[in-house]
Amino acid sequence: MADPSSYRPKPGQIPDSPGVYKFRDEHRRVIYVGKAKSLRQRLANYFQDLSGLHPRTRTMVTTAASVEWTVVATEVEALQLEYSWIKEFDPRFNVKYRDDKSYPYLAVTLNEEFPRVQVMRGAKKKGVRYFGPYGHAWAIRETVDLMLRVFPVRTCSAGVFKNAARTGRPCLLGYIGKCSAPCVGRVTPEEHRELADDFCDFMAGRTGAYIRRLEKDMMAAAEEMEYERAARLRDDVEALKRAMEKSAVVLADATDADLIAVAEDELEAAVQIFHVRGGRVRGQRGWVTDKVENVDTSGLVEHALQQLYGEESGDAVPKEVLVPALPEDPDAVSQWLADRRGSQVSLRIPQRGDKKDLMVTVQRNAQQALGLHKTKRASDLTTRSRALEEIAGALGLDTAPLRIECFDISHLQGDDVVASMVVFEDGLARKGEYRRFQIKGFEGQDDVRSMHEVISRRFRRYLQEKERTGEWEETPAPTGPVPAVQGDGDGDAPAADESREDDGRPKRFAYPPQLLVVDGGQPQVAAAKRALDELGIDDIAVCGLAKRLEEVWLPDDDDPVVLPRSSEGLYLLQRVRDEAHRFAITYQRAKRAKRVRASPLDAVPGLGDTRKQALIKHFGSVKKLRQATIEEICEVPGIGRRTAESVAVALAAAAPAAPAVNTATGEIMEEDDGGSTT
Repeated sequence: MADPSSYRPKPGQIPDSPGVYKFRDEHRRVIYVGKAKSLRQRLANYFQDLSGLHPRTRTMVTTAASVEWTVVATEVEALQLEYSWIKEFDPRFNVKYRDDKSYPYLAVTLNEEFPRVQVMRGAKKKGVRYFGPYGHAWAIRETVDLMLRVFPVRTCSAGVFKNAARTGRPCLLGYIGKCSAPCVGRVTPEEHRELADDFCDFMAGRTGAYIRRLEKDMMAAAEEMEYERAARLRDDVEALKRAMEKSAVVLADATDADLIAVAEDELEAAVQIFHVRGGRVRGQRGWVTDKVENVDTSGLVEHALQQLYGEESGDAVPKEVLVPALPEDPDAVSQWLADRRGSQVSLRIPQRGDKKDLMVTVQRNAQQALGLHKTKRASDLTTRSRALEEIAGALGLDTAPLRIECFDISHLQGDDVVASMVVFEDGLARKGEYRRFQIKGFEGQDDVRSMHEVISRRFRRYLQEKERTGEWEETPAPTGPVPAVQGDGDGDAPAADESREDDGRPKRFAYPPQLLVVDGGQPQVAAAKRALDELGIDDIAVCGLAKRLEEVWLPDDDDPVVLPRSSEGLYLLQRVRDEAHRFAITYQRAKRAKRVRASPLDAVPGLGDTRKQALIKHFGSVKKLRQATIEEICEVPGIGRRTAESVAVALAAAAPAAPAVNTATGEIMEEDDGGSTT
């Protein structure tokens, strides 16, 4: 536990101006981000007598080891910078709203030549118009099904669209009138985009004018005795009215607003948001958070506004935002919202009328969400705590292992040998810190040797981080080459860059676990312990979980630790081990599949994917390319004579000795475009 006075800035160092400040722990990890109108006054509050601080604030300042700040010109800039840093550093003592599901949106891909209507989840994409979020995807599909009768916009995937264009035959929706079939040219791109724009206008709330226009056209068609057209327009109006009935009118004045309500207790808070467009509830969402910092309702509302609108712009930010309590600096927050929208935004507390009545409904939803969350989580918290305590007791640890890392080796008969590292914190998977490794120190199958290599590489990186940050000035980290470590799909993880300043982001291998688990028995445990001993690390507990009898092995013990089958501790270790196995075998299969799909052209130095594709497209297959002369290869755009000669040599070296034969049918199996046999 750190003493805040040890890193308290000297009097007069802190400026009396707006800014954003960061507290860092001993590993230089950012643990808290805050903003203030006056940095001097705000930071002084953290360095008073510990007994006068809120327990959560006291925990934060005693965990921190330093504080730093950035001066900005206005409170609006401070608000934006605070949001950016919270998003970037993910500090553990800041309120962060997390949801257990990804809400579906109704999306219109206006960035495509022929816009498509579809259900989308996850991060929003540029050029796509979103409506929602909705509670269920089926609600979106029901609404779209009704509206396609009036707005027959494309809903098919790119593959279906291209196949229909190639064959000249539309899909079923094109035949039944629920798609205008732009794939076969029934409408021009301009006409189809006009349909998509009308669809968006209707979903945005401009419904009355459109329905009145259809009714006027219906009456005109009836007067001209075009009864079939009039009947079709009548059915269109009914379909749109049924679609509108799915979202009831809640505000009679066609208001565009978001209503935010908060339910909280001493430990947790729930936020509910109703998105009202055109007076109708067009979407609903909610979050729950732990109150890890000393924050009141105003602070919770401000954090919710940051998360809700931090990545939004334009019409995604409504004209009016109704909240249960105003933020500490409502003018700055209102200006920040206005900057994101591009026009004035009203941020206020509803006082009377329909908006206040609707806010009561939103508040009731927030209370129910918090109650449901606490009911679900009560057993989870108790179970996880009991599991960690059981593990600590069984393994003789001084404290519960809050961070557990597990390693597993995977291969196929000695080929494509890989390893995985998974991380559990507080009994929950921390997937953002998973890592995967390629075994490069030797060839062949040797799980024990592989485990030793992986543990050595992982903790050599840890020591390098300690040495770089100056935490181990007396005992330098071991020197020598460090094999490359692969991260989650981003290639080899680079070694620590001494020239780059520490920015507080979570490093790949900067933090040690309290417990290291390996998938295996005595040999694997001994290899892991030996790797730690060679690096001089003696403060990390090691154990192994053998699959056969689910026995827990400790270093230098001849007999395993046997946990009861009903033990929550054993169940947690099994989950950690199984997750490491899943992550390892997924990576191993991906590597094997990539190797199987390898082409002889991969052996040509300097030949990238673009020129490979050009060669295959020009000749049609690797077999025909192999039969081509050097002059014929040179005819491909971008291929010079030297490259053509390299291609010819590589294909000649990779030529099969004899054609492959299907022994069951006697059929000679030809090569496909990738150079493999089929």
